[in-house]
Amino acid sequence: MSTQSLSPEESLRVIQTMINKTRQQISGQSHYFLVWGWCTLAACVGQFLLMTVFHSPRHYLVWLITIPCAIYTIWFSSREEKKNKVRTYAADNMSYLWTGVGISFFVVSVIFMKIGWFNCYPFYIMFYGLGSFVSGRILRFTPLVVGGIINWALALAAIWAPFGYQPLFAAAALLFSYIIPGHLLRSSQRESA
Repeated sequence: MSTQSLSPEESLRVIQTMINKTRQQISGQSHYFLVWGWCTLAACVGQFLLMTVFHSPRHYLVWLITIPCAIYTIWFSSREEKKNKVRTYAADNMSYLWTGVGISFFVVSVIFMKIGWFNCYPFYIMFYGLGSFVSGRILRFTPLVVGGIINWALALAAIWAPFGYQPLFAAAALLFSYIIPGHLLRSSQRESA
């Protein structure tokens, strides 16, 4: 059916249906921001404490808490994919973006394993910012865009901090780019429902 054969009322119904579908998928995106935001914030604070307060030589092991999050994310996203018969352009682009960001995190981690971990956090914060900024533009959600911009500023500031304190910059970045926007996304969905 071409758009020329739709009445104005039918066109408005089609538009409203797509808006409602996008809103539902935005609510699903908030879940990912919250799960990963809280998980990685806990890892950052945990590493900071293990490294600077307790002087543990194995402070990096705290990052193993992300493995259950990755398993959960794969399980949850595959379940949601089976449930959602219709995919929107925004949902597809979000999937491509975060797959690319995830692969980039892995590649950067392998690089830092080879060259040393000093100043790894500014790069991670930069990727948090990129994912947040682009997600915000795709979803047309300003708090994610602002969170991305704040992350880029934090990445620049973290360069001058000692390595032991860089996880705190990452924790702040996660608060501004994942956690606060994730809660705002969730509450905006509840208000529009």
